[in-house]
Amino acid sequence: MDYRQLGRSGLRVSALTLGTMTFGGGGNFAKVGNTGVEGARRQVDMALDAGVNLIDTADVYSTGVSEEIVGEAIKGCRDDVLLATKARMRMGEGPNDAGLSHHHLIRACEASLRRLGTDHIDLYQVHEWDGQTPLEETLGALDDLQRAGKIRYAGCSNYSGWQLSKALGVSERLGLVRFVSQQVYYSLQARDVEYELMPAGLDQGVGMLVWSPLAGGLLSGKYRRGQAMPEGSRHLTDWNEPPVRDEEQTYDVIEAVVEIGADHGVSAAQVALAWLLARPGISSLVVGARTDEQLADNLAAATLELSAEETARLDALSAPPLIYPHWHQAKTAADRLGPADRAWLAPHLEQDA
Repeated sequence: MDYRQLGRSGLRVSALTLGTMTFGGGGNFAKVGNTGVEGARRQVDMALDAGVNLIDTADVYSTGVSEEIVGEAIKGCRDDVLLATKARMRMGEGPNDAGLSHHHLIRACEASLRRLGTDHIDLYQVHEWDGQTPLEETLGALDDLQRAGKIRYAGCSNYSGWQLSKALGVSERLGLVRFVSQQVYYSLQARDVEYELMPAGLDQGVGMLVWSPLAGGLLSGKYRRGQAMPEGSRHLTDWNEPPVRDEEQTYDVIEAVVEIGADHGVSAAQVALAWLLARPGISSLVVGARTDEQLADNLAAATLELSAEETARLDALSAPPLIYPHWHQAKTAADRLGPADRAWLAPHLEQDA
């Protein structure tokens, strides 16, 4: 297992993270899994044996049940793992039971600590943007939690580029805790983060944790063009997370990862994960699974290396269109682009050369 610096911090995290959205199976989360305590213990053991040192959850997953199961599953091995959780989503019916106010964040953190059965959270992440709470208040609450020893590091999730940059600026201006990571959706099915979030993270030293790196299972190889949907499938129907905006391109990518996987004697899922692990700025991929077999397969991706030709093929098939101002910069500013720009614009520059 490869261990990578988490942004501009001294913390090293495994290239793969154990995701726990499948733990609990309450409410809408039953659609993604219903792993109980015993199954969670097996998955935690499998992850630790593979070298994983980070477990990611959130208070909203099965309305706290996922955190409770994680807490039970890590008993006896708490010192061997880093715990990451999140807060922001609604956890009750009251007017202050959601958001990123000082009130809600402090209460949410203390509730997560109780459910997890621990005295600190290693990485506490704001789960989503809150445009109605000043960043000064949100970051102040996180700073208070860090000073109290209840959290070690802070991160954000599902922010836009300007929101991330503004948060970093507020932290620097006021001397408050700084985000060391951003958790984002990124996969061969949708590379939107390359427009702003990847360059911002590279430039500002914010590591990227990737959720749903297999596009919610779309890149597992079980969804094929012209074939019936797998039993119990939720994608390419009325399920829209992640949304599929170009079904034909998605199927082209699926065919490629299946073929490349066959050449290596591995699954399509491992190919999709290996491609992501080689992308700039990636700290860790959050992988979860309904079954032990799926988890074992995902963990094996840590050792798969794709050839330059295979990577280029996947790059070309999944490439996002250049939106403004990126197409303009690629044409007229190529002589003075910085490393963060070139990290993802390089293929486009080569095409125009």
